Amino acid sequence: MARVDVIMPQMGESIAEGTLSRWLKKVGDEIKRDEPIFEISTDKVDAEIPAPTAGVLAEIIVHEGTTVPVNAIVARIETEKGASLAPATAPVAAPAAVAAPAAASVPSPAPVAASASAAPARPAAAAGSFEERIRTKSSPLVRRMAADAGVDISGLSGSGIAGRVTKKDLVEHLEKGPRTPAPVAMPGGLPASVAVPVGHAHEPTFAPWPGDVVEPMNKIRKLTADHMRQAKQVAAHVTSFFEIDLTRIARIRTNTRAAFEAETGQKLTYLPFIIRAVVENLRRHPVLNATVSGTDVILRKRFNIGIAVALDPTGLIVPVLKDADGLNLTGITRGTNDLAARARSKKLSPMDVQDATFTITNPGVFGSLMGTPIIPVGTTAILCLGAIEKRPKVITGPDGEDTIAIRTCAYFSISFDHRVVDGADADRFMADLKKTLENVTG
Repeated sequence: MARVDVIMPQMGESIAEGTLSRWLKKVGDEIKRDEPIFEISTDKVDAEIPAPTAGVLAEIIVHEGTTVPVNAIVARIETEKGASLAPATAPVAAPAAVAAPAAASVPSPAPVAASASAAPARPAAAAGSFEERIRTKSSPLVRRMAADAGVDISGLSGSGIAGRVTKKDLVEHLEKGPRTPAPVAMPGGLPASVAVPVGHAHEPTFAPWPGDVVEPMNKIRKLTADHMRQAKQVAAHVTSFFEIDLTRIARIRTNTRAAFEAETGQKLTYLPFIIRAVVENLRRHPVLNATVSGTDVILRKRFNIGIAVALDPTGLIVPVLKDADGLNLTGITRGTNDLAARARSKKLSPMDVQDATFTITNPGVFGSLMGTPIIPVGTTAILCLGAIEKRPKVITGPDGEDTIAIRTCAYFSISFDHRVVDGADADRFMADLKKTLENVTG
């Protein structure tokens, strides 16, 4: 007889916590290995999490709507049938084991831990101990909020594991009026720097007018907002635009699509051709397949391509096609179609949304001509595909005579992190990508 811990998985390198949004099983239910047992929401994914083993759900520790750090125990599974079971209404573990819901969580009846300012005193943790590391590191979002507001996290007593300060703790502390250094005046009376607190509690609010409809953000929308804000604050965004002639690829699709789809059972779109060309040119321009770590630039040797997928009715998720450099056109097609299908049916695993080294977003499917996408945290660039359409273009013939021809074209844009990617680097990559796509032979 043994019990197996079920933990909150990490859904991406930059994700430090997740919200348990819904239990799919109840205490006493028999569970098969890899059967979905609960749903989670983070800023990267809204997914079902499978059971690590077969057995009986013996204990639920974290209730729906509660936000906890990654690797926190959320439940326990008894691997032998007939084991003693905890009551289905057992309370959430004490604050020392489970973090309180974040401010961005969906409202729920889950118990709320005391705020940071009202939390009982805790024994001081030894320097360098596990408890001290957990408490002072907190999550990236909380650390950034604290830095912007001029708050020293080490001076707060939080409600998370070992006193770890959660977003809710920090927001409540700021609402009570934390002291921030007075700005230094510059000539002309302007402040040299002003600490601007971030987070939902400090964003402007507006009163609805008669007849307006107020729709609270859902969990994934709130978390996406936080992630997008972080991405804009971290990277120095610049966007460059190129028009690319896809006529050759259009002809190849027309000539081979029926045979390809009959042989593979997969729909042949423009995207696999583009992914293949992107990977080929990332090899020549490694700074665009990289990440910034402090003052170091890590040039990735793997080519993991994130593909943005729109969800119905609203939402966005970016599953990752791993090691795309080892796939042919058929493999890329199968991989991207599979990821998109599982994203829309909430069947992605935690590994499916991790470790992207470069991202492609395709708003062109909705008719958008061009865009300036936000660079995902942990990467240095993202490619945006505009609508693919036929356009009249001036073509110079072999005899030097100019004629008007109908060509299949699209605007591609690349947003890049100007901290480490110079404009010339990004434009060379785009010029090479344009050349590859315009001269593809099959």
